[in-house]
Amino acid sequence: NDDFRRGKPTNHIVYGEDVAVLAGDALLSFSFEHITTATKGVSSDRILRAIGELAKCIGSEGLVAGQVVDVCSEGADVGLDHLEFIHLHKTAALLEGSVVLGAIMGGGSDEEIEKLRKFARSIGLLFQVVDDILDVTKSSEELGKTAGKDLVAGKTTYPKLLGIEKSREFAEKLNKEAQEQLSEFDQRKAAPLIALANYIAYREN
Repeated sequence: NDDFRRGKPTNHIVYGEDVAVLAGDALLSFSFEHITTATKGVSSDRILRAIGELAKCIGSEGLVAGQVVDVCSEGADVGLDHLEFIHLHKTAALLEGSVVLGAIMGGGSDEEIEKLRKFARSIGLLFQVVDDILDVTKSSEELGKTAGKDLVAGKTTYPKLLGIEKSREFAEKLNKEAQEQLSEFDQRKAAPLIALANYIAYREN
């Protein structure tokens, strides 16, 4: 919830909260439409499995759960386990869905899918840890959004609980754990995912 993202006014600022919510609803609906109409050469069993995975990652066991707990936790003192629950659901669930859907539709085995699921959870949590660090170490101009907003809103963050240096160490640990899940894959094919993990870990905004 910010007035700017990537240096540009956000949807709800330009068009209003009602239109922004409807735009989100439309995009979620489109994701299901896209899976069912644009997928070629994939068995119906895998398509159904992918649809179920997508529904779970954005619903009451995924994104929605994390967002509800996040909203209800503003101004409260929460611990690391509570914070991890929020971000594994609010942030990591969408990355998990994206990666796992690709594995399902691409014909991955159950073992490969689970390794990629663990990879995605790690980079999802990594994204949030880095985001929290940047929020207190970069300016609004550098971030393209309002810096320090979480602190003002009374949200618990990783730097608030661990400090900056321990948060950076935790980020390195998550990046390492994520890439370890890719060790048994063809490294040429895994290269884009490794690059993604490193980008998330070392981004500046």
